[in-house]
Amino acid sequence: MFGKGIKASRRALFRNIAIFFAILGPGLITGSVDNDAGGITTYSVAGALYGYNLIWTLIPAFIVLIVIQEMNARMGIVTGKGLADLIRENAGLKITFFIFIGLLVADIGNSTTEFAGVAGSMEVLGISKYISVPIAGIAVWLLVVKGNYKIAERVFIIFSLALFMYIISALMGKPNWSEVGNSIVSPKIQTDAAYLEIVIGVIGTTIAPWMQFYMQSSVIEKGLKKENYKFVLLDILIGCIATVVVAFFIIVACASTLNPQGIIINEAKDAALALKPLAGNLASVVFSFGLFIASIFSATILPLATAFYVCEAFGFEAGIDKKWKEAPEFYILYTGILIISMIIILIPDAPLIKITILTQVLNGMLLPVVLVSMMLIVNKKKVMGEYTNKLFNNTIGWAAVVVLIVLTAIFFGMSIFA
Repeated sequence: MFGKGIKASRRALFRNIAIFFAILGPGLITGSVDNDAGGITTYSVAGALYGYNLIWTLIPAFIVLIVIQEMNARMGIVTGKGLADLIRENAGLKITFFIFIGLLVADIGNSTTEFAGVAGSMEVLGISKYISVPIAGIAVWLLVVKGNYKIAERVFIIFSLALFMYIISALMGKPNWSEVGNSIVSPKIQTDAAYLEIVIGVIGTTIAPWMQFYMQSSVIEKGLKKENYKFVLLDILIGCIATVVVAFFIIVACASTLNPQGIIINEAKDAALALKPLAGNLASVVFSFGLFIASIFSATILPLATAFYVCEAFGFEAGIDKKWKEAPEFYILYTGILIISMIIILIPDAPLIKITILTQVLNGMLLPVVLVSMMLIVNKKKVMGEYTNKLFNNTIGWAAVVVLIVLTAIFFGMSIFA
């Protein structure tokens, strides 16, 4: 009897592990895409300017990220609908139109930033953007248009795991771990506009508006059900941990090398170049390759997420597993975003920094709108039934909305009247 019980427990364990690995994907991928070219730039600037002093921001960012992604997954599993679909049904077509036009413009800017990361990372390795960007664009287009969801998801998971190479880059900078610990336990918080801008950037880059739509759409695309919820939650937790671990080591890499030298950077490529004389050629190459992986990963996901939620919002068919003739609007929109983003990058002397800043400002303005829409929908019994938010989820969710609005308002006020 005892032996049979052990065998049954083992079978149950192996079955659960098999189910988890079958479900693994949406949470890990969505979390990892946080560390895109814009995110890597933000973390690099944070480390270069303030050393280890901004590591503390990753703790609230981690908590908010888990809570928001869990809400997305739960809404997708319970309703079987994407966030865009739910917003249209609950807010009406006019409001939906204006929200999604803003998101579409912002995401074209975001996609342009990702191709800027591809170009920058390859230029560090001596490859011209006129070669790297078209090849990268064609590769991601083929993956989405000619592949299917299972193939694409496996590639995305490999990309997610490849981001851990930033740990190697950070360790080669020989960080002062006691200072790292002190910065977490007793951070030196400042109140100037420049510091506040980076705080908003670090927290904001972990919960970009488009992510909420991609997470929910990927749960639906994978066909996950209520009985899969505990495995989805574990997937989300692993994704959020991976996100914060990678962000932590990027900040540490730049804090331990660039900050003591007073080196100022404007983009992630600058950090890779600056690491070469300080931490060695290998650290620079590893940092550059990490930037390339992150950028091409996000250059695939971001236009994909945009095409998903715009088509959902206006009632068009969408999905990687659908053929072109079954979802022409979806594939035309995806292709159009890729082409526009690549053209902007290939324009000589294009104002990429200005595009990045304007895009982040637009993201900051749209994020509270998306989060408020989410919070209102997830608390509707008519939509969610018994799966509406509990007190903890509502507290964290509404607190995130209020804090983001207040921080953004203070930053804009300080910038205008400085």
